[in-house]
Order: sequence, then C-alpha cells, then structure tokens
Amino acid sequence: MTRVQQIGVIIGLVIVVALTMLRADDPGIFKLIRGVTFDEYQRLLPRTFEPMPVRVIDIDEASLREFGQWPWPRDRLALLVNRLSEMGAAAIAFDILFSEPDRLSPRNVVREVTGVDASLAEKLPDNDEIFAQAISGKPVVLGFGLSNEGSYRPPVKAGFAFTGESPVSAPPHLTASTPLRPQLEANAAGLGHISLNPGNPSPVVRTVPLFLTDGVQLYPNLAVEALRVAQGASTYVLAGAPDRAGVMTSAKIGDFVVPLTAAGEFWLYVSPDRAERYISVRRVLAAEGASSEVSAAIGGSIVFIGTSAAGLQDIRVTALGENVPGVSMHAQAVEQILSGRFLSRPDWADGLEILTIAVLGCLLVVVTTFVSPAVALVCGLLITAMALVASWLSFLYAGLLLDPLAPIVSGSITHFAATSFRILVIDRERREVRRAFGHYLSPSLLHRIEHNRDALRLGGDDRELTVMFVDVRNFTEMSERLAPTDVVAFLNTLLDALSRHVVANEGTLDKFIGDSIMAFWNAPVDVADHETKAVRTALAMRETLAELNAGDAFGFGPDQQVDIGIGIHTGVACVGNMGAKTRFNYSAVGDAVNVAARIESSCKEVGFDILISDSTARSVDGMALIDAGAIPLKGKSSRTKILAVLGNEQVAASREFAALNAVHRQLVQALHSHSRNTRKLMDTAKLRADDVVGGLVEFYRRIPSRTDHFRELAAGIEKRAADTEK
Repeated sequence: MTRVQQIGVIIGLVIVVALTMLRADDPGIFKLIRGVTFDEYQRLLPRTFEPMPVRVIDIDEASLREFGQWPWPRDRLALLVNRLSEMGAAAIAFDILFSEPDRLSPRNVVREVTGVDASLAEKLPDNDEIFAQAISGKPVVLGFGLSNEGSYRPPVKAGFAFTGESPVSAPPHLTASTPLRPQLEANAAGLGHISLNPGNPSPVVRTVPLFLTDGVQLYPNLAVEALRVAQGASTYVLAGAPDRAGVMTSAKIGDFVVPLTAAGEFWLYVSPDRAERYISVRRVLAAEGASSEVSAAIGGSIVFIGTSAAGLQDIRVTALGENVPGVSMHAQAVEQILSGRFLSRPDWADGLEILTIAVLGCLLVVVTTFVSPAVALVCGLLITAMALVASWLSFLYAGLLLDPLAPIVSGSITHFAATSFRILVIDRERREVRRAFGHYLSPSLLHRIEHNRDALRLGGDDRELTVMFVDVRNFTEMSERLAPTDVVAFLNTLLDALSRHVVANEGTLDKFIGDSIMAFWNAPVDVADHETKAVRTALAMRETLAELNAGDAFGFGPDQQVDIGIGIHTGVACVGNMGAKTRFNYSAVGDAVNVAARIESSCKEVGFDILISDSTARSVDGMALIDAGAIPLKGKSSRTKILAVLGNEQVAASREFAALNAVHRQLVQALHSHSRNTRKLMDTAKLRADDVVGGLVEFYRRIPSRTDHFRELAAGIEKRAADTEK
C-alpha cells in the first residue's frame, strides 16, 4: 500500500466513523428523509380499500346547510346518538370536544337574558343533560384533547394488564387534558384522546400514539377505545420488553393484537380516501328516517363522528399526500387493525442501518482506494440497488420499514469523498506529468492531445515527420578543458535555451544525446506547415546562441565562442512508444531520422550552421535559402541535395540577399562548367556574404574542396529541367 493509499483509507474511514455517529444521533433531517421514503412506499403500494364495519358519520357542508352552522345544539347530537344506536352501531366515537356547556341550550340562553326570573331557567330543558342521558348505557366514546395548562386528567374507563417489564413510561407524556362536561364524562362508555401526532412538527400523519402516559396511568386514544368498546372488552393487555422497563412492543385490544413502536405508536398504513367510508349526518338525521342502505352500513359498525367541512379546520395530510378529515385517520386506524395488515419498524432497524453504514462505508473506502474508479462506481451502484431492493421487499412481504436512504446517502458521501481524494491525487500526478511533458511538447500540442484521444496513437505509426538534429561543435575538445560539473552546467544552459524554441514552435523534443538535441514535428499530432516551423526553430536557435555568446553566458570569455550545427530533413519515419513494456520512450526511427542526423554531421564539411534537405525546402516558402550542393550520405546510392538557411522572409526580401543569390546561382553554374570565372564569382560571393548572415564566408571558403557536390547538383538540375520540358 502506497502512502497516498494509506492517507486515502484513513480519510475515508474517518468519514465513515463520522457518518455512523451522525446516524446514531439520528438528527431531524434523517427522520424527515426516512419518513418521506416510507411515504413513497405507501404511494407505490397503498393499503387496498376493503369494505370494513367502520364508518365516518360526516358533519359535511351539506349537513351544515341543512342544520345550520357549527356548533349544533347537543339535543341534535343526542338525536344522532339515538338514531345510530337504533341502527345497531357497535360503537359511536365522537372526534369532537365537549369541554364547555352548550350555549344553545334553552336553559343557558334564558340565563343570559336580563330580567328573566332565574327559577324559570331551571324549568327549561338542558341540552347537556339530554345528551348525557342519550349516551348513557350506549357504546359511546368521547374524545378529549391535550392541554398545556392545568392538571386535569380524564378518568380511564378500562383496565391495563402488562406482560414483561412495565411499559407505562414508554408513550408520549400527557401533561394535562381539556376537561369534559362532568355528566358526559360519567355516562360515556369510553374516553380516548383525539391527538393524532402530538409534538410532531410534520404535517403528515405517519404514526399515531395509541396511548399517552402521565408516568403513572396510561390513556388510550379514540380509535382503540372505540375498538375496545365495540368488542365489550374491559382491559388492554400491553406487552413490554422482557428485560427493560419503558418499552412497548404490542397491545392486545379484545381479539386484536397490534404491533407498536417502543413509544407505543402505531404506524398507519393508509388506503386512498374513498366516498364509501363516509355517511353524511344529513342522511342519518333525515326527517323521514334513514334509508335502509344507511341502516345496513351502520349496523354492526364502529362509527366515528367528525367533520370534513373546510371551515371547521380539521384537515390532515396522509402518507399518500391526500388532505383528509382528521376523523378519517381514526377510522383508518381501526380499519387497518381489523384487516391485520400492519407496518412495523422493529427496534433492531436502527442498529441494522447503523451497522450497514459502517460496513458498506468501509467496503467502499477499500474498493475506491484499491480498484479503478469504474469498478468502484459499479460497486456503489450495486450497493444502492441492493439496499433499495432489500428495503422494498421487506415492506412488500413483511410490512417492515427499513430505511434505505441513510446507508445510500452515507455510502454516496463516502464514495464521493474517496473518489474526490483519488481524483485530486491523480490530478496532481497529471499536473506533474503535464509539467514534465511541457518540457517536450508545446502547450498547444498538450491541449490538443488532452482533448482529442485519437490524436495520440501509441505504438508504431508511419507518418511524415520533419526531423531536426542539433550538435555542439568541438564539444569533445571543450569537455577536456572543463571540469565535469562545468560541462554539465554548460550543457544545461545551452540545451535549455535551445530546446525552448522546439516547444514554442509545436515541435516534440525526442531526446538529448550528450551535447545533441533530437526533435521532430508532425507527431504525436498533426502539425500544419511543420517544415517551416522546424526551419523557424533553427533560426531562433541561431539567434539565441548569438545572444548567449555575446553575453558570455557560458563563462568561457569573449574569445571562446560556442558553435552548433543543425540538420533538418522531411520524410517518412516510424514514430511511437519504443522500448520494453515496463519502460519505453516516445521516439522516431527510420531513414528520415538517419538522413537528418547525417545532414547535421555535414555542417562541419560544408562550413555552415543550418542545412536542410531538398524535401524540406520544397515546403518552405519565402525563406532565404541557397543551394549547398548534393552530398553523399552513408547507405544512400544517390546524393542528397541540401540547402543552407540564411534567414527568414525578411532576409529573403532584402536587396543584399537578392544580390548574393544572383552571384550564387552563377557560381553553381560556373562550378558545373569548369568556368574560369569560378574564382572571381567565389570572391564576389564572399564579399556579399557578410551583408546577409555571419559565418557564410566560411561556407564559400570551403567550396573549392567540394566542387564535385555542385557539379552533381547542377547535373541534377539540368536533368529535372529536361524532364520538365519533355
């Protein structure tokens, strides 16, 4: 394991530990995400609506239009109870608070009239008494609300039995409740709280506390109390943990066992809101009596009386995203219990999710660190898919609510962090590689290679290249006089200064061979007008060397000048990665490379610093070039025509070059014809040479020893001219 991998693993494990601890703390955002996930499961597969002996007697808009605005006088509610009881309702549960006297009662109305004898009021009927008499002896359950003021707690109409340790402290705490009218409280068969999600800020009702506690006594909610009364049961049997107090696992209500959370909450598994669930109060209190259809629906059913009227503001949101009357949530809870289709989130779910985050996080850290990012991504996607499938199948077949998002989100964060670290490291290494290759390739070439994968073709590739060789003259003699460290310093100074021009002109530095430079153009990517760019590089090297000599950059003194020779040739070569599988160089080999090297070697014999082949010269327009003869090269059956590069386009356009070029052409013809004017023409060329470029005098001084080069050249020119005429 490398140091970078060790650091990556450590950082990844730290993130895994942090995420595991965060999940163990279970902040509100995790609970919200978990709730939304479970909502989506219910939306994908809601509980099927089945005809159940449960109905909502709805104080709807039609009933308010029929009987007037709410609240109604309680003698009308008494009539409603009597009608429902006559129809055979198994239980009648009011999702309505009766905490204040009925202000519409005749007795209370008269008392508020000034000047009326108080004894007269006592003779008038009291609606609360009428309502109390109506519910007496009937299976009526009244609801009470929660309050933050006072200390009133309602009486409990049922007993409690426990298995295991006492779960009394498990449910949400009841501080106080809204007091009911005493006669109503006394005559009701059951009392239950109507709060659906006390203390929960979410507008979505996902769980309902079936019980509340004050630390000593448990208080049932309206739904289970209605279910108990409907069965004629007298006791709730609550199961606690066998070895820990304050934990609730299930509740037995008559013949039904309901799984609960540790806090005594019941997970609602809702069905879509259906009109079949509701019966309008108007239909029950019809003057001609309820229809047989209504009577059949109510007979033997548990009925909940509440309101769907928007103005009465008892609208809740279900897990399906529907806005429904709060009373229907109580009805759905009883429907669910009767259907036996429960949702549960077992106590071990949190532990399993925490363990999953830790284990999968560690696995992702290892995979992301030691295998390719593609494999790590595939593993991450597989883990995500497995978590989603496992969670969904648990919901589908067992009703278990297991959160897939906490492990997925934590795993994604871990994978992102580990991958980001790896990418940063790789990016740093790439920057180092780019910086290293920046010494060999121009920024424009690097950019093209980075953004065009097809531009860089590795392996052997035959292509036309312009190859350059640069060599220091008399380097052996020079190195004998210098200490090794001085030789290295000299080479570094010179080669660095010269090689910059290769990169600047989109060339590729192949290698440094002692005091020599090998470079080429048109690989690894195509370079337009590569012949001209190679010649411009040579001219720039000439100028740079002159500046270095003038400034005594090498410390040799003004009398010791450094000279170089440059040879350039254009031809086909094989370029690509060459060497062993474990170590190779990007280089070029072939005849074109050999010719360029031999042209550079000919600079000594020719007596000029920049020579190019005829194949290169044919693509170089406007430069100041003169014929330098046709030289024999080792391994070649015919001579190779070369040209001397005097300068760029500005030099070529000068009068000095025009004059020299005219004399030079005459000299070449004279050499071919053995003319007596050869000496005179050569002297004239020497005189005009210094006006064009320095060092050209030596070129003309050496021509007498190379006359055969020019005779061959002239013969070749004449032959090509004759071929052209034909």
